[in-house]
Amino acid sequence: MSATSSKAMMTRTGVIRPSRSNADMQPLIVIGHPGDRRTEGIRQARERLGLPPVIILPYAGLLQGRPLAELLAEQQPAMADAAGRGSVPPLLRLDSPGGSFESERALIALGAPDAPDTSDTLYPGFERQQHSSLPPGTGQRGLGSLPPNAEQRRLGSLPHSAERRQPGPLPLSVKAALRLQDLPGVLHHPSQWFRGYCRLLGRLKREAAEAWPGAEWLNDPAEIIAMTDKRETQRTLAAAGVSVPRPLGGTQPPVDYATLREKMAAERMHRVFIKLACGSAASGVIAYQVNPSTGAELAITTVGVESFITRPPIYYNSGKLRRYTDRKTIETIINWLYRHGAYAERWVPKASHGGRSFDIRQLVVFGKACHAVARCSTTPITNLHLRSQRMTPAEAGLSEEMLEQVRETARQALAAFPGSAIAGMDVLVSGNPQRTYIADVNPFGDLLYDVEYHGYGTYEWEMKMLADRAQPSPPSTSFIKDGSS
Repeated sequence: MSATSSKAMMTRTGVIRPSRSNADMQPLIVIGHPGDRRTEGIRQARERLGLPPVIILPYAGLLQGRPLAELLAEQQPAMADAAGRGSVPPLLRLDSPGGSFESERALIALGAPDAPDTSDTLYPGFERQQHSSLPPGTGQRGLGSLPPNAEQRRLGSLPHSAERRQPGPLPLSVKAALRLQDLPGVLHHPSQWFRGYCRLLGRLKREAAEAWPGAEWLNDPAEIIAMTDKRETQRTLAAAGVSVPRPLGGTQPPVDYATLREKMAAERMHRVFIKLACGSAASGVIAYQVNPSTGAELAITTVGVESFITRPPIYYNSGKLRRYTDRKTIETIINWLYRHGAYAERWVPKASHGGRSFDIRQLVVFGKACHAVARCSTTPITNLHLRSQRMTPAEAGLSEEMLEQVRETARQALAAFPGSAIAGMDVLVSGNPQRTYIADVNPFGDLLYDVEYHGYGTYEWEMKMLADRAQPSPPSTSFIKDGSS
């Protein structure tokens, strides 16, 4: 593919000159952290492509309670006025809220039971809770009109209830949350953070609909929530017929260490991955195995724990993988994860190359599988920040036929979220026989360094695709208009 098109021309300075219709493009509003690698990547990509500048609205201001329209009017008065009249409906993009302790603390406060003026309408399972006593996030989506495939029939339905509930963690009040200190790596209160995030996105979705009729989201906030909660993610994928690792427990998932061990023994599933439901970047992930003959246990995880005599333990991301064989410590960590919401699935043996197992991060943009990187490691957890080796899929030994299967599985996964245009898929390739599974769907999975597709970086490709779609074409869109479903 050429780096230019008939509607854009490369100048001597290497900047792609915009076509005349760029002046009529939807303004792009990004909600993120100004100046971080993500927002800067988007800003630079649009500058390089000769597109109108991106408008960046900070999480910090929104978490202070300031409305979207007010922040926009502060930056772009003319556009805010035009958008308010409905003449220029913007396109909104949510980026990752991570990387700022101040935002993390504010989200935990927003998730507090005494937080004022909040709504849980986007919290997974909220509607089901209005009609049943099931715990949040434990309902099951219907299968719609899609006929179940063999994998779905084997799985039955993914976890949506439990034999008993483990008491959740004690909530923090707003005041207590705002007193939290920035301690590197400490996992302060993941489940309350997630509830606060759901509340924030619900508010932003509502404000956008009120301020800008016709506004569109690049990724629907409700689907970003479903991608962030791994339980909802796997339910959605399985309902769409996408291959996922088999969940432990079926419709009766474990709720703590004891039930985890019971179900592993009953299902003869001696190796599992346990994941913090709202975790990211390997936070709260455990590769756990039990020797069926001796009962010996091994847990490989980034989670560290510091125990005290007179106060509760502190859990933190250690920044490197730790190996635990002591049952008491393993039980403590697993019970903590389940108190905040966890998900356990079969440990799929990964394909390997040169003595290293690998998986594939495959980016999908507007239904097209593009940038991909193989993450190779001698450990079962392959995230690149844990010093895994990065390769191209071809360097990892994947044939073109197998790579196309990876792409197709990733495309199917994004299609399960019809209101979203961009996501990074973690695709497992099993060793023998080679099959593909979706391990995770990351709505912010496009921060990939030094990976190109047809000469474009990830953000350049996304912005080019946006510009291409802005050209006149038959009525069709993958965007979600605010207030629609």
